[in-house]
Amino acid sequence: MQILLNLLIAMVWMLLHDEWNTLTFMIGYVIGMNMIFILRRFFPTPFYGRRVWAIIKLLYLFGIEIVKSSVIVIAQITRPKINIQPGIFKMTTSLKSEWEITMLSNLLTLTPGSVIMEVAPDEGILYVHAMDVAEFQEEIEKTKRLFEKAIREVMG
Repeated sequence: MQILLNLLIAMVWMLLHDEWNTLTFMIGYVIGMNMIFILRRFFPTPFYGRRVWAIIKLLYLFGIEIVKSSVIVIAQITRPKINIQPGIFKMTTSLKSEWEITMLSNLLTLTPGSVIMEVAPDEGILYVHAMDVAEFQEEIEKTKRLFEKAIREVMG
């Protein structure tokens, strides 16, 4: 609701200025966001900017984790002699809803070197296949904790 209202304010701003370009739209959007922030206590839901910021942080965190995992995987596979020990391990999550667990599973699967094989949502257990269990298990656990915190903020 708040995003639609903000888009409407931005369109009205462009209409009043009779300039249909990105800069005028962005100025109108920022003005609308400030207006909605000032009037946030009159809306039944919390200010949407908080959730948008949490989504941006989650995407930034995901980008960093992809780069880190990619570097580790590239280092593993470009060695003259590949010395990896693939394996499966069990990982628990503190996330409760199906949407949160699905989001965590997808984010962990998209990072190189790990794949979520099975999920037991009732128990909060994920079965993870890692390219190199000895090296990746700790990294995957750290990444899981970071993603859990970011997902909670987004769903918050």
